[in-house]
Amino acid sequence: MRILVLGSGAREHALLLALKAEGGHELFAAPGNAGIAADATLVPTLDANSPAAVTEYANDEQIDLVIIGPEAPLVAGVADALRERGIPVFGPGKAAAALEGSKAFAKRIMDAAGVPTGRATRAATRPEVEAAIDAYGAPYVVKADGLAAGKGVIVTDDRTAALAHADAFLPTGPVLVEEFLSGPEVSLFFVSDGDTVRALAPAQDFKRAYDGDAGPNTGGMGAYSPLPWLAERFGSERAFVERVTAEVAEPVIRQLDAEGTPFIGLLYAGLILTGEGEATEIKVIEFNARFGDPETQVVLARLTSPLSRLLMSAASGTLEDEPEPTFADIAAITVVLASEGYPEAPVTGRTIGGLDAAAATPGVHLAHAATAGPDAPGGDLISTGGRVLNVIATGDTFAQARERAYAALDEITLDGAHFRTDIAAVVARTAAE
Repeated sequence: MRILVLGSGAREHALLLALKAEGGHELFAAPGNAGIAADATLVPTLDANSPAAVTEYANDEQIDLVIIGPEAPLVAGVADALRERGIPVFGPGKAAAALEGSKAFAKRIMDAAGVPTGRATRAATRPEVEAAIDAYGAPYVVKADGLAAGKGVIVTDDRTAALAHADAFLPTGPVLVEEFLSGPEVSLFFVSDGDTVRALAPAQDFKRAYDGDAGPNTGGMGAYSPLPWLAERFGSERAFVERVTAEVAEPVIRQLDAEGTPFIGLLYAGLILTGEGEATEIKVIEFNARFGDPETQVVLARLTSPLSRLLMSAASGTLEDEPEPTFADIAAITVVLASEGYPEAPVTGRTIGGLDAAAATPGVHLAHAATAGPDAPGGDLISTGGRVLNVIATGDTFAQARERAYAALDEITLDGAHFRTDIAAVVARTAAE
């Protein structure tokens, strides 16, 4: 197929790498980045957020499938415009994408569908925020209602900090104040054609900037898959996935369909497990309307069935004819290399070295997130954003995958860069005991 992927991050690079591994496809990326350029034809002048521009390009270039990576094109209605022209697209329409674009909309859908989630209050003014956070108590959870590139959430014991976070977003709209839920978090993706859903493998990500879950929230500093500890609570990882499918994904997809806004694309369920043992409850923290970053990188590293067929079936409404996707029985981790100052004030424009040596590490591949071409042929790439690239490593065990990932990171040079050294450390240690 001729496949166009919209986006420029490591998530999109991971999607393209999985498609490239199938062989036979012609791959395009808009706008892409310097790393993606090695695996797909870049279309840097195409505005990925413009429904008219994307539709015209896909029509003129006879694109068979458009895959929308980030949230902004979804909320802009790019998928709607493509569907109106009969072009297969993997990504929900604007109305269904409000599941991510509006936290308040997502809460309403969950309530209507009977999906378990935490209590929340929509607050449009500073006094309303103060009343809500005092009612729920510390730790305080305040979320921007709209899109915030993964940085719209604060969880803190500091009341002043919680109010300051609300103040930063109130000028653009309401915020959500939620009760704090305690327990391990799980990311689980579902492919949907508006009716049928197919679950992918679960993953766990690391949102805080520094080791030990210290520092501010980020767009994600690493992830791992599978989650062997789920078996202790649910009997098996498969049992967990089946329960979430029945209690969360299917009710939400049915509710959206009943409201005339079918969800065709990737439903990302951010989950938290509260309680212990057989009393464990699964609650939804948030939904996203697209592949998560960096979890996609580890989920696709284990995928053994064709990604293109799965996504095309969803886009074409024939997902019920597709078998469940399959995954290799291996460990996968990804570690994000971030620029100095990320997430508050990343320093960009610095050269990145050692990428070839890092990529040559056994079991390792790189997914670029914010890189640009060198100033001169043969020169080093340049960092252009906060999260610069992902080192993705697989192994027979988590210990082996970690060893490979961090060996590759040792080969990369970027002044001032930082990364977490504890990605999947606990699960690797537990497995070794």
